[in-house]
Amino acid sequence: MRDLNKYKGVIPAFYACYDEKGDISPRGVRELTEYFVKKGVKGVYVNGSSGECIYQSVEDRKTVLENVMKAAEGRLTVIAHVACNNTRDSMELAEHAESLGADAIAAIPPIYFRLPEHAIAQYWNRISMAAPNTDFVIYNIPQLAGVALTMGLFEEMRKNPRVIGVKNSSMPVQDIQMFKQAAGEDYVIFNGPDEQFISGLAIGAQGGIGGTYGAMPELFLKLEAHMKAGELGKARELQYAVNEIIGKLCSAHGNMYGVIKAVLKINEGLELGGVREPLPNLTESDEDIVREAAQMIRAAKEKYQEENICRGLQ
Repeated sequence: MRDLNKYKGVIPAFYACYDEKGDISPRGVRELTEYFVKKGVKGVYVNGSSGECIYQSVEDRKTVLENVMKAAEGRLTVIAHVACNNTRDSMELAEHAESLGADAIAAIPPIYFRLPEHAIAQYWNRISMAAPNTDFVIYNIPQLAGVALTMGLFEEMRKNPRVIGVKNSSMPVQDIQMFKQAAGEDYVIFNGPDEQFISGLAIGAQGGIGGTYGAMPELFLKLEAHMKAGELGKARELQYAVNEIIGKLCSAHGNMYGVIKAVLKINEGLELGGVREPLPNLTESDEDIVREAAQMIRAAKEKYQEENICRGLQ
């Protein structure tokens, strides 16, 4: 009997942490992990889009996960995204994640070449075979991967007993409904788009994995609390406020993750570096946007957060 409860909740996507030379910063990784532990989130999703995985080497990604696991010390559910654009490297990362004790691995489909569904299923199943004692999460993000998880492909993947759910980052909320109806309660469907967090929960998602959660985890924990309490009006008001913040985070010349890391430096004292090229780093003209976003988050936390909303509602 598999334990799915450890996946149900607010799971921030982990950010890439760099030193002054642009290399992976083990110190930054450990400090960010401790930050998430203190905030009371359910877990972390490591080496995904927010972790800039497409621009990192296999060794970079191993270093990140090793330091996350070392710092987490079992206090967080850890889902390690292991997909590379070839099967061999993906299997190596899957085996590595299992050796460290990650709770689950996850993978997008291969990008660039438009592979037939049987080849995508083979790719995912080969990755899963490299971690035979570890849960597997399908990552559906068609707007970036160029390939969507169809109901037929999902049905095929459910033949693999290690598949426990879908991180669904497609924009139609109905996709969550369709995956949920097809899979039932034996699978976890994660809401992906942060802007529709409460919509995803309302239609059946049991948790969320998101790239902006880390900038304001308290607000997403509060959204989850409102939804669990049936306080839809309060949840909607807060979701609107969160979406306004997300809009600000996305409005800079530099990449959104660069903005978030700069915001975390202001609000939390975390030194996480910039982003890895070819992602654009922040420019001087972005400084006002960073300060405004940081202030918006502080104001929203002061307005909406109540005491003891974190761990008690996980």
